[in-house]
Amino acid sequence: MTATGLTRSTLYLRIKQRLMTPPVKLGERCAAWPSGEIEAINSARISGKSDDAIRTLVAQLEQQRTANAQ
Repeated sequence: MTATGLTRSTLYLRIKQRLMTPPVKLGERCAAWPSGEIEAINSARISGKSDDAIRTLVAQLEQQRTANAQ
């Protein structure tokens, strides 16, 4: 939340809207986001990318995460 400036509810709304990657579960009650993903999404927002462009970015980041996990 600190890195994005968003509240928890807004963060999870953005996940639902596919404007943010889902968190990585670190434990039963703990989740976090890879810093590179947050930086990429923040940079896209700062540069004025459209929501559709950010959705494309989020999909790419999720694919990279899946590929790296294998």
